[in-house]
Amino acid sequence: MSQPRGPVPSRFVVKLSVPGEGPLRIVATDVARRVAEFVQTSQPVESVTAAVETATSEASGGSTADIALEFRLVDRELLIEARCGSRTSEVRCQVNSQVHNSQFPK
Repeated sequence: MSQPRGPVPSRFVVKLSVPGEGPLRIVATDVARRVAEFVQTSQPVESVTAAVETATSEASGGSTADIALEFRLVDRELLIEARCGSRTSEVRCQVNSQVHNSQFPK
């Protein structure tokens, strides 16, 4: 994913589903890294990816079922939700307000 060429849309949403186990589960942290870079989170990208890995583990609860992830901007935060069956875990990351101030509703 390339760097943003303009403001990130306030309706920014990325959804994906990853396996509960196996080599393709790493896709969740790869996407989290790219989204964090794209929206320019205030936290280091590595802390965002570590938090997403924790959230996917909490949501899966040891299940092998697919984990649904949703990345979206909400009130100057990147909200990342991980869902697996009835279990949910979320991560909230501040977005650099200097970069994105003009995009968020007041």
